[in-house]
Amino acid sequence: MQWHQDIQTHLNNNNYQLVVQFYEQLIDNNSLVIEDYFYLGLAYLLQDREEDAQATWLLVLSQAAESELSGWIETLTQILDAEATRQENSQRLETSYLIRWQLQNLNPSFLNNLLHLMELEIQFQNFAMEKCNDWCVFELLENTATAAVNLDLLLRVTEKVLIYPCTNTIHFLELAALHINNPEIIAAKVISAIVNYAYQQKQSVFAINLVELCLRFLPEYLYLQNSLFNLYKTTTVDYKKALEIADNFYKSCQTTTEKLFGISLVIGILQAKGDWGNLPKFIDELIQLIEGQINAKQFNAPPFIIDSILGVSSCLPYYQDNPKINRYLQSKLAEIFQANVRTRYHYIAPVYSSKSPARKIKIGYIAYTLRRHSVGWLSRWLFHYHNRDKFEIYTYCVNQAADEMTEKWFKNNSDYSYNLPAKIEQITAQIRQDKLDILVDLDSLTNNTTYLVMALKPAPIQVTWLGLDASGIPAIDYFIADNYVLPENAQEIYSEKIIRLPNSYLSVDGFEVGVPTRRRTDLNIPDDAIIYLTVQSGLKRNLNMIYRQLQILQQVPNSYLLIKGFADKETIRELFLKSADELGISQDRLRFLPNDFNEETHRANLGIADIILDTYPYSGATTTLETLWMGIPLVTRVGEQFAARNSYTFMKNAGISQGIAWSDEEYVQWGIKLGLDKNLREEVRYQLRQSRHTSPLWNAKQFTRDLETAYQQMWNI
Repeated sequence: MQWHQDIQTHLNNNNYQLVVQFYEQLIDNNSLVIEDYFYLGLAYLLQDREEDAQATWLLVLSQAAESELSGWIETLTQILDAEATRQENSQRLETSYLIRWQLQNLNPSFLNNLLHLMELEIQFQNFAMEKCNDWCVFELLENTATAAVNLDLLLRVTEKVLIYPCTNTIHFLELAALHINNPEIIAAKVISAIVNYAYQQKQSVFAINLVELCLRFLPEYLYLQNSLFNLYKTTTVDYKKALEIADNFYKSCQTTTEKLFGISLVIGILQAKGDWGNLPKFIDELIQLIEGQINAKQFNAPPFIIDSILGVSSCLPYYQDNPKINRYLQSKLAEIFQANVRTRYHYIAPVYSSKSPARKIKIGYIAYTLRRHSVGWLSRWLFHYHNRDKFEIYTYCVNQAADEMTEKWFKNNSDYSYNLPAKIEQITAQIRQDKLDILVDLDSLTNNTTYLVMALKPAPIQVTWLGLDASGIPAIDYFIADNYVLPENAQEIYSEKIIRLPNSYLSVDGFEVGVPTRRRTDLNIPDDAIIYLTVQSGLKRNLNMIYRQLQILQQVPNSYLLIKGFADKETIRELFLKSADELGISQDRLRFLPNDFNEETHRANLGIADIILDTYPYSGATTTLETLWMGIPLVTRVGEQFAARNSYTFMKNAGISQGIAWSDEEYVQWGIKLGLDKNLREEVRYQLRQSRHTSPLWNAKQFTRDLETAYQQMWNI
């Protein structure tokens, strides 16, 4: 069925009056063709004469015999559907919508028309998923045969409804999957929406529902399992559920590479929970799998696993202070990783620019943390003090939600600033286009997009600073350190050349401090009591240090221990209370604190403590700097690895030696001594107050000059 061939020119010219006249003349000549009446009504509709159109159709349909009615309605349905499609193909969307709405009134059970209406209303931005109930879309999806469904249209609408985060959307996807026999297609559409809802729009529950729906159809799909794990771990912070998912993921793995990644998920969540009892067997298996992977020399896993594989060993410094083994495993894994990445992403050798003394050195910084984040708080002073007469500053924010810190401290202190999506080719192309001299990585192993970029070496000189220990990627030339944060013989185990700054590898001018919200009376602690505070995430806590901290409490009368930090609250509580019982310490001397509203309040509330107890083998960094800035004595246990020496270098660069321990026993002794000796505490507090005006730790301007000198030396080699 189609329009009469004699009026095609009028239709193409939108001359609907002549079309109406043509069909009116046919009917006046006693045409008995039912379709002529239907097309006349349609011509009226194209003239916006809705009542005339409806009256014409109704006149015909009212004369149909009962046995004929459904057939006539089907004929009119096909005519209206065809014209609506023609109008839509000509981008006359409002006309198409008008026709489809009439078709909806005529034949409300025509699913394809409803899908078209949904698509049009979404495009007009006036659709709501509640209309699926009003239009009986769900019932029709359940009851319409797949053969009668326009699957291309259904797939398009399936993708478009993802902009509506609600239960009706989940239900629609669930029913659509009954017709689209390839669930991978739906999963592919859903995956891009997951990141948006989980991490940008903060709609984590909807993101979880999306992933769980896809997993019902694809239960062995590792990418979806990993996505669900990350959602429960980082957005809802449901460690129990995350551990269950990680365990299922690990059991689904087949190859060494997959198993290596899977077991790292299990270990990561156990550490984040603070559940150290089951860790040893998993750590042993992890090391065996890394060694197996090193021997295999090739990865065998989906790209998303390979892209993240370099982070699997980042759990080791939290577990053991054995840099010789940890660095060996990390560096060997990084060699395989870099070779794989350069094959998959088509490595292009970096271009060296001419070394002219008159030219500014182009320095680029890449990170996903240039915001309200530890790296943001600590690195901002470098951007503030950079000598812009000698250096041209480029900032590459990776898939980062910008905040007021991003604008004030980083974008405004850069000559060029980008906020790029997590697309490796796009980031590396931009860096090459900018013709950097030196690219500085601030993330290390904490962000796989960043270390993928570094492995491709888009800049001739590459440096790691601040974010974590060095990644071991061969393409990274230098690692910024100082004379304390790494032992003298550290170069033996690092693939990167270590650059030791003359003072601290990091300095800040200070921190903003808010109004304290925590008082002793709120915690039912006497005014004359000694308060110890341990404030770290579950990753950094372990049974040995919990026991040592409680040993200190045991030997200091009228003392209390406050415990604070991100972790599974019940697990941490159980670990501390069990150890307290073993040492005969009353549980009433322990207080478990919630996290604070923001960083400024957190710093202000540190002031409730008389002494802060650090962690080992992974010490504090930002927390230590905040503690020293607030003038509070700190007890730290120095180790061999970078992660065990941050507090050490910060204390030395603040001119403080009281509280620095080289063994577990000395850690306990310092904790007891500072708790019992008020004069010693006051001496340390005084030294810390004075250090604000004299020590290199609080002189970010001089630190910047030192780092700039290092940059110049790198460039001149």
